[in-house]
Amino acid sequence: MSLWYSPAVGRLTPYTPGLSAQDVASEFGVSPSEVVKLGSGENPLGPSPAAIQAISGVLGSLNIYPDWTSADLRRKVASLFDVSEDEVVCGAGETEIISCIIRAFARPGDEILMHKPTFPIYHLYAEAEDRRPVFADPGGSPRLSIDDLLEHINERTQVIFLTSPHNPTGKVLEFDDVRRVCQAAPQALVVMDEAYIHFSDQVSAICLLPECSNLIVLRTFSKAYGLASLRAGFGVASEEIIRILMRIKPTWNVGLLQTTGATAALDDEEHVERISRIVRKMREIVSRDIDELEGFSVVKGSQANFILVRLDDPSLNSLEVFRLLAQQGLIVKDGSVSYVGLGTQYLRIDVGVEEVMDRLVEALRKISAGL
Repeated sequence: MSLWYSPAVGRLTPYTPGLSAQDVASEFGVSPSEVVKLGSGENPLGPSPAAIQAISGVLGSLNIYPDWTSADLRRKVASLFDVSEDEVVCGAGETEIISCIIRAFARPGDEILMHKPTFPIYHLYAEAEDRRPVFADPGGSPRLSIDDLLEHINERTQVIFLTSPHNPTGKVLEFDDVRRVCQAAPQALVVMDEAYIHFSDQVSAICLLPECSNLIVLRTFSKAYGLASLRAGFGVASEEIIRILMRIKPTWNVGLLQTTGATAALDDEEHVERISRIVRKMREIVSRDIDELEGFSVVKGSQANFILVRLDDPSLNSLEVFRLLAQQGLIVKDGSVSYVGLGTQYLRIDVGVEEVMDRLVEALRKISAGL
């Protein structure tokens, strides 16, 4: 092909999402009805019933362009978090807002700072826009250290990504550490990704915005609300930051179904509380059960809807165990494929309902018995 395209794009390795049930059923000969996804953080209870009902009520209006500002959803978010509507931006999931942030707040060649390992979209989008990802690298250990991050801040640092609960360890950041980062890099936009906050004991970092003018907090509807396929998310920051993002975001990036469903989901506290209770209970139980197996242990401290499992036996590697679990209809996340720097000794596994967690532990027990 003779068309020109960006050299930065040519160097990219595409994001590798979790396998689909159809992929596993086809490759491993498992009945599709027996396949369970434990690698994408999806809500096992399904979507918010309130969102489904609200969406069904607007299907007759699909011929009308949506409000380009997502005004209804922005007003709802603003009322919930006691901020101004002008301090909220909406996107087709958090990922679209992340892309806009990198383009708006960093020039080509500028540094985008993040932990290693972390959500790969941060560095993939940075690379796609010819920005330079910089990793606070704990040297092969999934350790979440703010001191490591602070050592890499310099005058070229323009965007810093934080995640709490962290992906893939599930550990949370203390607010004092978030303040330290904001203060150490006043020239940079600090991005706090709270995709998994509903499964933790943490309150939102939105409360830090009055004192941290260079902070933006992101949320998604894909996890606790069960709306991953709807693609909806939002960010909260100062009016100045939001004004810039409103200029760069695609004009009609969030459609009527997205804003309607997401707005209704924010009132569906029962759905969120139910999945949160299940995850918290099963996270403790499954972590204990896995720790009792030879060859496996759980990285302590997760407050997300997943756990990070370490393969302690040197004869095991993440790809091998991933395939063994897939043969039993269980899709997990292979750390060596999904995360830069995590290596071949870790699997990230979603926490779900009791029946599925029992299947998981039994499958790992069979692998352990063969060591």
